[in-house]
Amino acid sequence: MKMAKMAAPVAERGQDAFKKLFKFYKRRVPPPHFSDVIDFAKGLRNEKVFAAKLNLAAISERDAQGAGLRPIKDWNAYGLEGYPGFVFISNPFLPGSQQYWVTQGLKVYPQKPNVCNLDIHMPPAETKNIWERSAERIRNKSGSKSEGKTLLEKLRWVTLGYHYNWDTKTYSAERHTAFPADLAKLSGHLAAACGFPGFRAEAGILNYYHTDSSLGIHVDESELDHSWPLLSFSFGQSAVFLLGGAKREDAATAMFMHSGDVMVMSGASRLLYHAVPRIVSPPAGFPSPLGPPEEDAPEDSLVSRVSEEDWEVCARYIEASRVNVTVRQVLAPGQLFSAAANSGPAVPPSGESYHQEETTRDENSKPKRRRSGCEHSADS
Repeated sequence: MKMAKMAAPVAERGQDAFKKLFKFYKRRVPPPHFSDVIDFAKGLRNEKVFAAKLNLAAISERDAQGAGLRPIKDWNAYGLEGYPGFVFISNPFLPGSQQYWVTQGLKVYPQKPNVCNLDIHMPPAETKNIWERSAERIRNKSGSKSEGKTLLEKLRWVTLGYHYNWDTKTYSAERHTAFPADLAKLSGHLAAACGFPGFRAEAGILNYYHTDSSLGIHVDESELDHSWPLLSFSFGQSAVFLLGGAKREDAATAMFMHSGDVMVMSGASRLLYHAVPRIVSPPAGFPSPLGPPEEDAPEDSLVSRVSEEDWEVCARYIEASRVNVTVRQVLAPGQLFSAAANSGPAVPPSGESYHQEETTRDENSKPKRRRSGCEHSADS
């Protein structure tokens, strides 16, 4: 009887169904069970899961390898009953290639001129070299709670390409920097395999999750053209992801996202509400996908072997953290921004963050809860 009562929020429908499910998985005491969470790593064991069709000829095996991907024919791609346009690809990356993408997310993409949450309260000179100012301290950390956080550990989000305006919830031509070529190529490969050749990576958001982080219920609708998919890449610790419906109160389905997993939301699933209530460790016995490459990539490859010195820092960081990258196309081909969109700040006002709620602590105070807006996210 007790177990049935605990599971009730999972199946419940009604005005607060999504919110109750979110709280169910977010709570710490008593901890939730995860028996109702779909795990795509187990394949077709869940009756709601079915094999998704991919375009096997979308990219060559050599191009896939160059981006650190297995040949498309070897990908495990799934759909979910009731969610047309939703595709879940269970870790299509080659062994060892995730190291490159994790390092890009921690060392390269936070660099200027990209925008991050630290820019809100710190001058540009202090956020210019986040990696250089953090790496040695992370490498030598003892694990003591008295140690302060590095800038890298204080990162919550980074934006790429068209930078989201948190005030107006829009993009504009004025707030734009070059989108990383390697990430654009990776995203193009994934989109093409899912039936979207010609996808242009124009805006990206990286979210940095720790064990106490979560992402509130929201929908990603600020892009001007919703006919293109939203791509989400997960690296590091696992997450419980909730996928709901077109209305905020619609019931949601819970699923795990493990390191290397890719989620594609398109068509009828492009504008569905979703959330991340919890970060969790991978299941016991789950093989680590973050080991070193088995062989060197071709010379013309996008990915390259990460130095032992850099990976030592990334490995320490990722032990209890998750990096999520979402990529989206903002404009339809030939479309331009309206003049009204070209105004306003590029960073959130009043310290807003993607994370709805997280525990913060300074060296001389007790933990306190910080609430913030989360209508635009890095998870899809």
